[in-house]
Amino acid sequence: MKLHRMLLLLSLAASVVQAQVQSEAPVVVSGTVADEASKAALLERLRSLYGASRVVDQLAIGTVSTPANWNEYVQRLVGPNLKLVKGGQLKVDGNNVSLRGDVESEEQRQKIAGDIAASLNPTYTVNNGLRVAVSQQSVLDAALANRIIEFESGKAALTPAGMEVLDQMAAAMLKLKGVKVQVIGHTDNAGSRASNLSLSQARAEAVKAYVVAKGIPEESVAVSGEGPDRPVADNRTAEGKARNRRIEFKVVQ
Repeated sequence: MKLHRMLLLLSLAASVVQAQVQSEAPVVVSGTVADEASKAALLERLRSLYGASRVVDQLAIGTVSTPANWNEYVQRLVGPNLKLVKGGQLKVDGNNVSLRGDVESEEQRQKIAGDIAASLNPTYTVNNGLRVAVSQQSVLDAALANRIIEFESGKAALTPAGMEVLDQMAAAMLKLKGVKVQVIGHTDNAGSRASNLSLSQARAEAVKAYVVAKGIPEESVAVSGEGPDRPVADNRTAEGKARNRRIEFKVVQ
C-alpha cells in the first residue's frame, strides 16, 4: 500500500503544535504547548487515534498565550475524520481554522468540514480547503475506458488489440505505486460453467503476465476467474455476450 502524508498544524500566536502523520508510519508531534497537562492531553488523544507505538513526542513546554478552552477545542479537532485527509493540513490560528488536503468525494469533503465546525463554538470560523482527489480506482477505470481486452476466440492468447489496451493499463498501474490490483476474468454463458471458469482464470493470468513484463511488480497483482457468474449485460444477445467477456481491474489495497 502506498503511504500517504498528512500535516496537522495547530498554531496560535507563539503556540505551534505540529503533527506529521503518515499511514502505517510514525506520527511526529512537535511544537510548544503551555504546560504538561496540555502536552499529556494532546499526546493521549493522538495515541488513542493512531496507536501509541506510532506517536513520536517532540513537544516542548513554554510560555504561550491561548484563548479560553483551547485544550478542549484541540481535543475535538484531533478526531477520526483527520485520517480521511491525505496530503493535508489543519491550522488553528486564534479562532480561525483552515483545513486543506485531498479526500475521496464531495460528500466526504462537506462532512469533514461540517463536523469540525459543529465541534467548535460560534466564535470560530472554518475555511474548507479540502479537494476531491482522483481515486486510485478512477485512474484504472479511465485507462480502460470501457474497452474490452481482446483474446483469440476460446483461448487465453491476447490479440494485438488486446495488447495495445494492456500497454495503457500497465502505464496507469505504474502510477499507483504500492497499490495492489486484482485482475478478474469474466466470460459469457456459452459452454459449461467449469470450462468458462478455467478460461477466465487463464485469461486473468495472461493479463498479469503481460503487465508484469511491462514493469508491474508481480506481488502487486492478484488474479481470479469468475467465469459467467457476474454478467454485466444480457447473455441472450450477441452484444451482451461481448460485453460479458471482459477483464476487470480492481484496486484492493
